[in-house]
Amino acid sequence: METVVVIPTYNEAGNIERLLPQIRTYLPDARIMILDDGSPDGTADIAEKVAADLDGAPIDVVRRTEKNGLGAAYRDGFLAALDAGADIVVQMDADLSHDPAHLPALVAAVQHGADGAIGSRYVPGGDVENWPRSRQFLSRWGNRYAAGVLGLAINDATSGFRAYGAPMLRKMDVASVSADGYGFQVEMTHRLVRRGGRVVEIPIVFRDRTRGDSKMSKQIITEAFGLVNRLALYDLLDGAHRRRRHRRPSNPR
Repeated sequence: METVVVIPTYNEAGNIERLLPQIRTYLPDARIMILDDGSPDGTADIAEKVAADLDGAPIDVVRRTEKNGLGAAYRDGFLAALDAGADIVVQMDADLSHDPAHLPALVAAVQHGADGAIGSRYVPGGDVENWPRSRQFLSRWGNRYAAGVLGLAINDATSGFRAYGAPMLRKMDVASVSADGYGFQVEMTHRLVRRGGRVVEIPIVFRDRTRGDSKMSKQIITEAFGLVNRLALYDLLDGAHRRRRHRRPSNPR
């Protein structure tokens, strides 16, 4: 099955040179697609140099002219992967927090029938390393809040390390997903579940970046919580609409 690994980048020059050979080691036949948002540190140049030196499937470096956000990069990457004929689309970060050693398990889960495989920090065998307690608390609490409010039987709805089957990705209508940051992951999880997708959570060990700056911000966190509430309202209104539509008319007397 054709697998495409989609990786958004912005100022990841210190990581991309190490990441690409590792992906090639664990998924030698996978196509890799880098979407770089005009990194001033030369990330795209380094990625192209590494791509020229590595054997195997193509490594595409897409140069975007400005920083439009994580969600926009993933939307464009997913659509490009589908247009390229991907059967499985993988998403991962470029900062080495997502260990490429977990890639075969994510891909295998989709190959064996899952519509989506989520690399989960919060299932048995999963873990987080090098995060301060405050960030661990925020992440765990945010995931529990999203799962509880939206009725998602998912332990790690904000994980950015995933694999999707192409038919489900098309069914999810990726082009219309509007959120960014953590919100993008939550909205994608919501769509995956609501469209009847079979989801598998694969335990991963998440290691905080050691090079470069985190892209996390208060704005991204605020957006994510606002999105959860909007999706919950949408579910409520959609449920009411469905009940009215299927309500049987009363029998005339």
